Amino acid sequence: MADQQQLSPPPARTALVTGASRGIGQALAVGLARAGLDVGLVARDGYRLEQVAEEVRGLGRRAVAATADVTDQEAVAAAVDAVEHDLGSVDLLVNNAGRIDAEVPLWDADPDEWWSVVETNVRGPFLFARAVVPGMLERGGGRVIDLNSGSGTRDSARATAYYVSKTAMFRIGGAIHEGGYERGLRAFELAPGVVVTDMTRSMEAHRNRTEWTDVEDVVELAVTIARGDVDELSGRYLRAGTDTPASLRAQLGRDLEAARKLRVTGWPS
Repeated sequence: MADQQQLSPPPARTALVTGASRGIGQALAVGLARAGLDVGLVARDGYRLEQVAEEVRGLGRRAVAATADVTDQEAVAAAVDAVEHDLGSVDLLVNNAGRIDAEVPLWDADPDEWWSVVETNVRGPFLFARAVVPGMLERGGGRVIDLNSGSGTRDSARATAYYVSKTAMFRIGGAIHEGGYERGLRAFELAPGVVVTDMTRSMEAHRNRTEWTDVEDVVELAVTIARGDVDELSGRYLRAGTDTPASLRAQLGRDLEAARKLRVTGWPS
């Protein structure tokens, strides 16, 4: 435990949040700023992004708004450069940008839409990690949060591109953890539960839902991660609305083995 604490990076001072122009991304950007971080914001909608940036500045923090399609390698590199130029570093990367496909069976899915959703949800986090993590390693570490989902742990008959992409995100986070933990990197798969957003409101699966996750629960866990309070849980799946900062701290120091990691279970005895 002492060695893990020595390897952990200091609390984050700066963050880069993708998909920050609305919904959960906007709440995360503002919540991290309220917690004392300067924030880089990335999304495609420049007008709405600048509005969020002004909200961050109104809290007394620095904000950099960079428009980019998260699947465009050159645009991602330019966005990261702009954020790092003004903020000096990215200590916390929050891969939030994501999409969902039509809620139809796989064999009825439009191939172009299906692949486009996978590209946004998988290529995007890959490109941002690829652009941001080297700088983190040079500075002795950093933290990455992937906004994942319980969908990545189970099968579904519908919206299959979304489910496939969320499973893939577990492997991205796992790769960062496995390859970078000893060098100070920490990676977390954070599921927000079902928060009221434009996306969830449009989904047939949630048409009759009456219970929703409070977005502030998501923000609270992200701030806890940013501060380094649960670095020992790197490489694992956390869920807002079920996990709390207190319940996660209660796991520290325990022998968790493969707990909260995506694994194949054995045949029943």
